[in-house]
This record gives sequence, structure tokens and C-alpha cells, in this order.
Amino acid sequence: MARYTGPKSKIARKFGEPIFGEDKVQARRNFPPGQHGANKRRKTSEYGMQLREKQKAKYTYGVLEKQFRNLFEKASRTKGVKGEVLLQLLEARLDNTVYRLGIAPTRAAARQLVLHRHIVVNGEVLNIASYSVKPGDVVGVREKSKSLEVIVDALSGFNHSKYPWLEWDETAKAGKMLHIPAREDIPENIKEQLIVELYSK
Repeated sequence: MARYTGPKSKIARKFGEPIFGEDKVQARRNFPPGQHGANKRRKTSEYGMQLREKQKAKYTYGVLEKQFRNLFEKASRTKGVKGEVLLQLLEARLDNTVYRLGIAPTRAAARQLVLHRHIVVNGEVLNIASYSVKPGDVVGVREKSKSLEVIVDALSGFNHSKYPWLEWDETAKAGKMLHIPAREDIPENIKEQLIVELYSK
């Protein structure tokens, strides 16, 4: 399945945020990449700001353009505020849920765990990263994968009360989605209204 495999620090520096997780390069060189990155740049146009927010959301959640547009169209058909529904659909992706539960240290690692069949949903092994987790679904670690170093390290000391829409069972090494997250509970710094405006042109 296609995914972004390019330089991550460069993208993080472009947006000025550690969107792929902790980044030593971005922390050390906190200005845009390129020959003139440290110099002041001209004001970004309205379209440029809208495009920037869309790209930031795509890179943050690890989805490509076609997937992102499909999610936006689904959000447009769903009752509610378009931008908020879009973020909720992105949050409900299986790879993102695995990341939010603390089973993996990054979304990329979570995606890999899903694709390598280490994750179960409602007791069944599922290897589709884009699967939409629904309220009531239980996402956990496959029995024979519970001792994997990457999973043990990620779960060690992880604060499972960070996300009120998820409930963690330490004994079962599984989490349950209690409800769809409200916008104020989603910590990502994304101006979703700009994305709606971009696609509404």
C-alpha cells in the first residue's frame, strides 16, 4: 500500500511542528528547509494557507491525496460540521487508534504493526490500516505479539487517560472506543475549516 517515504524532518521543518513525533533535527533547525529557509518569506496567500493545512493533515495522519479526498467526500455526506467530521474520520482509522492507545510510538509504527498482523479488532486479526474503528470496537494486541519489544516499550509508562474517547484494559492489552471524539478532545493543531474552504472552491 502506498505511503509517504520521503524525508520527515524536512516536512516537520516546513510546517514548524514535530508532526511525525519528536524530531531532533527540527528542534535544532527550527526554520523552513531550503537555501532561503532562515530568511523572512513573503506573506502566504489565502489559497496557500488552505493548501498548507490540507498537507499538514495528510502528513500527520499518514494518508495520501486520494484517500484524503475520499474521506472529505464521506465527511460531506455525513451529518455534522464537515471539518470536524473529517478529523473524526481520520482519528477513527485503525492505525491512528493503535497509536492513540499507546501500542506504538508513532503512527508509522502503528501502521506497520497493523500490516504485519499484530493487531486484533474484536478478537479478529485485521491488517487494514484504514479500517474505521467504531464506538464499541475493542482494539488490542494479538496474543503472540504481546511480548514484542516495540509494543512493550511503547506501553511502558504511557498515560492512557489522555484520550477520553478510549478506555484501556491493561490486563488484556486492549482498548475500547467509547464514543466518537469531540473536536476539543483531538489534540492536533489543524485548522480544519481551511481544508473545507479549499475543497469547496
